[in-house]
Amino acid sequence: MSTLVELAAGAVATEVEEQVPTTVERPPLVDRELVERLVGDAERLGLGVDGEDGLLAQLTKLVLESALQGELTAHLGYDKHQRVEDGVNARNGTRTKTVLTKAGPVQIDVPRDRAGTFEPVVVAKRQRRLGSIEDVVLSLSARGMTHGDISAHLADVYGSEVSKTTISTITDKVLEGMAEWQNRPLDPVYPVLFIDCIHVKVRDGQVANRPIYVALAVTVEGNRDILGLWVGDGGEGAKYWQQVLTEIKNRGVDDVLMLVCDGLKGLPDAVGHVWPRTIVQTCVVHLIRASFRYAARQDWDKIAQALRPIYTADTAAAAEERFLEFTEAWGRKYPAIVRLWSDAWAEFVPFLQFDKEIRRIVCTTNAIESVNARIRKAVKARGHFPNEQAALKCVYLAIMALDPTGKGRARWTQRWKGALNAFEITFDGRLSAGRR
Repeated sequence: MSTLVELAAGAVATEVEEQVPTTVERPPLVDRELVERLVGDAERLGLGVDGEDGLLAQLTKLVLESALQGELTAHLGYDKHQRVEDGVNARNGTRTKTVLTKAGPVQIDVPRDRAGTFEPVVVAKRQRRLGSIEDVVLSLSARGMTHGDISAHLADVYGSEVSKTTISTITDKVLEGMAEWQNRPLDPVYPVLFIDCIHVKVRDGQVANRPIYVALAVTVEGNRDILGLWVGDGGEGAKYWQQVLTEIKNRGVDDVLMLVCDGLKGLPDAVGHVWPRTIVQTCVVHLIRASFRYAARQDWDKIAQALRPIYTADTAAAAEERFLEFTEAWGRKYPAIVRLWSDAWAEFVPFLQFDKEIRRIVCTTNAIESVNARIRKAVKARGHFPNEQAALKCVYLAIMALDPTGKGRARWTQRWKGALNAFEITFDGRLSAGRR
């Protein structure tokens, strides 16, 4: 067997050493005679070409592991076994992982580094499949296509007859990765946590609306991180949110500086039980939208103009004065709007004490609303789901398909630079703890 492995390594490592002009036919990447010897040795050892532990699987394993080791070397900046100074990031063994390939399931050893900053590309973290028709199925499913639509698309474009049952089986393979993602360890500190929920229709005896709770955090580096998905019963409730936040805390989150929500009654108390020092901020956009529900359409522009001085005031005292002026002007015609803002006042004013950079970021839940918009687009075509697992699978696939090029991540990080500096100063010491 050692001879086979050595030959395989030689076969995949043989490359053309010199550049060949484009007008000249390139020689083959591997030596044909070497490949023939490799196949012959496999036959003598009783190994098949395909299938589990077959020749293709072993070659795939060698190629992937060699590529991963090369990526880690490039990441660290020095070769394996090379001596380095103390404190420099170093190799930290490997972890075993099984990936599905065209040659079948292949178990590979993925190298690690001590700092945990290595992000492999050939086989990314939580990736369980290498390129095949499965990737097309998962991509189309993440964009909201039903199993029937996917089956028809594959038949039209690729000429592949793939049944809806097979498509369901393929998408079910993400459940293992979803469970790993849902239970992964989290950072000790987040400057801001946005929470919201969307409703999907689930057929459980009868079709009913079920809330899916979404928690999106901003890391101390300014990156967006969706912490998890949870399916609740009935309507959105503060009691269930407390369970969700407790689970997040148990996964390693010791502190959250600010939590932005839509003003759900009882939520500040629920947050206080989990993180006593966290400031709960009601989303201003939600308050404005809720105000419009009590106003006639022809008064919306006037109401918006009258509310603007309240949430753009320099101080909480100035905001209270502007609110009294609004009450005098509109309180008699729309008392429900006045009551709405009065009830939410304690959770509305906290951001007024902070730098404008922080205000700009936390006065709205637009950060999570954009994620919810993508989720709603994915679930809209489904009508309803047979069970909550099917609903979670659809939402998870939609989230994993967010920002495939990484350009959105770069824009997001740049947008948060000013706010993170303001958080560093305002919450002295607490944000820095997340970087240690």
